[in-house]
Amino acid sequence: MQDPFSKISQVRLGGGGGGAVKNLRGFEKSRHSVPDAVNAATTAFLARLCAAELAEEAEAMFQRARTALGYKRAGIALEVGAGAATLTTKDFCWELAYALEERDPARYALARSLHGLRSADLVRLEAFNTLFAGQFDAVVFELARGVRVEAVIDAVEALDPAAEGALAVAFPSDCSRCEITVSGVAARVECDGATLALRLPRAGSPAECLREFDAVRAAFRLSRDAVLAGLLG
Repeated sequence: MQDPFSKISQVRLGGGGGGAVKNLRGFEKSRHSVPDAVNAATTAFLARLCAAELAEEAEAMFQRARTALGYKRAGIALEVGAGAATLTTKDFCWELAYALEERDPARYALARSLHGLRSADLVRLEAFNTLFAGQFDAVVFELARGVRVEAVIDAVEALDPAAEGALAVAFPSDCSRCEITVSGVAARVECDGATLALRLPRAGSPAECLREFDAVRAAFRLSRDAVLAGLLG
């Protein structure tokens, strides 16, 4: 059986949340107005409003990671900027970012991502998974050579829908992307030709996310279709 973490360096884990701009600590109802558009000015405004929350979470993660994984000063660094923070260690990179919602600028989106993972052994550590428990609900795999979305759709539609671990596909009329579901797997897969993103029904630890990712990879491989089997190696 292939190691579920064998593609660890090629994936990015993502998760997040959000809320109303007016609920950020920097927002003063007596003198601030809620944004009604997304532009350079309102983006800079959000960065000022979220500064306290951003710095607090980033510093807390720095301290927790340093303690949990035993990093010395030279092995861990935190950079906090306008609306975003980056924690870099010798083993991984964790990022935190705030952005206004395009469809509703009165709200903000909070994104956390974990990438640059250098060792599968790290993901097996209980301390590592406890550190990031409940943070991620997406696994994004960059497709090095890309793929035609139409070819992926055709490959799934050609499979036996009654087979064990069967795949099903949904897509818009322009075939710009598609969503694949795997029988028996709760996560859904989105493909846009450049990336393949696994969306989980609930946020979990890195190990939990990657096990779901491996279940999808196994289903693609079992399909015996060259296009699908080649997507995730």
